[in-house]
Amino acid sequence: MSGATEELLWRGGLPPLGCEAAPKPAIAKCLVNRMQWFHDCCAAERGQAPSPQRFSLIRFLLLGCVLLLSACASRAPLPEHSPSLALPLQLHIQRLAADQRQDWVLVIQQEGPALRWSMMDLLGIPQARQKLIDGAWQADGLLPPNPEARELFAALLFALTPEGELQSNYPVAWQHGAQRTLPERWDVRYSRPMSFELNLPKGPKYQITPLNGDTP
Repeated sequence: MSGATEELLWRGGLPPLGCEAAPKPAIAKCLVNRMQWFHDCCAAERGQAPSPQRFSLIRFLLLGCVLLLSACASRAPLPEHSPSLALPLQLHIQRLAADQRQDWVLVIQQEGPALRWSMMDLLGIPQARQKLIDGAWQADGLLPPNPEARELFAALLFALTPEGELQSNYPVAWQHGAQRTLPERWDVRYSRPMSFELNLPKGPKYQITPLNGDTP
């Protein structure tokens, strides 16, 4: 048997190379590639290291899983169901951090199936816009992403949820008197139902008051 024939797989019972049953080069190459893949998969069992390409693929997949889990863990919690809110709402928000204060106006209103959140500074310049649709945030307009604003909106939705709907929407949350907490996430201290202080574990702190002075 020639050297070229020896490189192919065993062909027991089949006509010799050169006859009609001889495998095409493309099929032979595919078979060799499959054997190489099988060799790499079984390398660990034989105490051998996998090929560098397969090791890079495994590392890439593991890194993707870690990033996905981190993203899920950092995503701000949302209620199980839409809480009953007296819409539209207009809130004055004071952001307090490192002896600095920022003032914003937030408008929350219903637009069809969406809950629209629009925040602007005292000059009317938009700061953040989001829509909450079917339990997910969506960008509203052309403003750049604002992760802090999205976290703030989710925290405000938690704080504005009526006490009677708290457990059904946030099962791990608790409220005792004027304090409401979602463990390791948000802490709310009420002075009135629509006036409260909102604290995040790593800051900042927010003071929330209604613009019209009304309470539900």
